[in-house]
Amino acid sequence: MSGAKRRVYVSNTGGTIGMRLGPSGYAPAPGYLAEQLATSTAFRSASLPELVISEQQPLLDSAYMTPGDWLRIAQDIAAHYDAFDGFVVVHGTDTMAYTASALPFMLEGLGKPVILTGSQVPLCELRNDALENLLTAILIAAQEPIPEVCIFFGGRLLRGCRATKVDTQDFEAFSSPNLAPLGHAGVSIGIDWSRVRPAPQEGTALRVVDIGRPLVGALRLFPGIPSALIRSMLLPPVAGLVLEAYGSGTGPGNDADFLAAIREATDQGAVVVVTSQCLHGGTSLGGYAAGSCLAAAGAVGGA
Repeated sequence: MSGAKRRVYVSNTGGTIGMRLGPSGYAPAPGYLAEQLATSTAFRSASLPELVISEQQPLLDSAYMTPGDWLRIAQDIAAHYDAFDGFVVVHGTDTMAYTASALPFMLEGLGKPVILTGSQVPLCELRNDALENLLTAILIAAQEPIPEVCIFFGGRLLRGCRATKVDTQDFEAFSSPNLAPLGHAGVSIGIDWSRVRPAPQEGTALRVVDIGRPLVGALRLFPGIPSALIRSMLLPPVAGLVLEAYGSGTGPGNDADFLAAIREATDQGAVVVVTSQCLHGGTSLGGYAAGSCLAAAGAVGGA
């Protein structure tokens, strides 16, 4: 509504940002994040959008996240989609990139910002990155009509399905090595609109796509890898395998049994996707004979 205050829905799924120190280390504590925010001067500012903070049950360390939790998050956003201008998902950092990669495929027709954020240090600690990350994520969700799932962390706005956690100690914990950030937050918040995906056609309804729970593995090649290892990784009920190959997508093409293991699996309907162990660049299976042999065995390049 013209002139109305913007509304942001904050879904707290858990993670370091709202943890409390206990006898076994930091762990999620129900109600603790809201309790901490209630004492923050910044979160009493009239400049903030209208906030509704929902605490998911149970709160999770993100190491406990499963595809079922992704679906729960997507359905929660869909249930509140028409009533809010933007959404913030508070999430642990360890598997944030997995959730941010799944949600774009689950929220079909998304036309509003969904920003995942969290922190390296809990909000309860004197020196933390939690307040800045959460506050800026909320402002972006309220003010910037970005029709994407993104991660905001350490001053950078990243496309969710292109991001990965790269540091356990630095406040700039996430990067998108093959795509420049969509925006930066310094003195002001700047969005590079040339990189933002176009909004869906007006009137497009949001639809939650349940991607299911197929068993997909990941295997990083190493020199001398035994063919028995890849064969065991591709045994039913495995539906797919991300094969982290060398360079532009090469592997031990001189190992006939290794290639046979891939062929046997792909003939049975498993999908083998070849990616690169390198942070930058991509795969091109036709560039080298050592990559062409993977394609001949039925693997597909991750581009």
